[in-house]
Amino acid sequence: MSELTSNPGLAHHFEDLEQQHESMTLGMWAFLITEVMFFGGLFTLYAIYRWQYPDAFSESSNKLSVLQGAGNTVVLIGSSLTMALSIWRAQHGDMRGTVRYLVATLLLGSVFLVVKGFEYSHKFHDHLVPGAHFDVSQFLMPETQAHGALFFSLYFAMTGMHALHMVIGMVALLILIKRVRRGRYSAENYSALELMGLYWHFVDIVWIFLFPLLYLIGRTWTPA
Repeated sequence: MSELTSNPGLAHHFEDLEQQHESMTLGMWAFLITEVMFFGGLFTLYAIYRWQYPDAFSESSNKLSVLQGAGNTVVLIGSSLTMALSIWRAQHGDMRGTVRYLVATLLLGSVFLVVKGFEYSHKFHDHLVPGAHFDVSQFLMPETQAHGALFFSLYFAMTGMHALHMVIGMVALLILIKRVRRGRYSAENYSALELMGLYWHFVDIVWIFLFPLLYLIGRTWTPA
């Protein structure tokens, strides 16, 4: 009873904070394994079609903005740093510092989504969204015209699912920020922050794979 009283963050069905931490961590890793399998299926599908239609995928890749993709990569790497720093401050009992770094992570995530929104809008404007208005005339060869839409279908599916995970993570960050400000966590009880960190780093790692696959591999580089 004293453990429960001294640690308001301890759920009633756990004996102590250590058991709670181990259970939460196991649950998060189990969830991330399912996420790895989900994105692994998308990556496998992409690899198969890229192997079958290399010219179409190479020409389609040239229609993506490397500058926007690289900029978003830097933004997400920075967000991983601020997420790690928020946990570090929580470990030292600095809840104000924890909030500051969580807010910084949230802002960097917002920057990523804004840039991605501009990128999507350009694809709509250029009629590169698969569907009735997809402009095949932008592709040079008949074989690339036939399979260019396949590349962009995978592009929107993979980056769209990644963006959805970003939105979910940002909602979770907002909840965490609110709870930290209410004193729900301390230097002895910050498991939720660590689990959020695992999720956020996973989402960042997915983008680290998406960026070279979609934007760089097979791209034709021309001198300025």
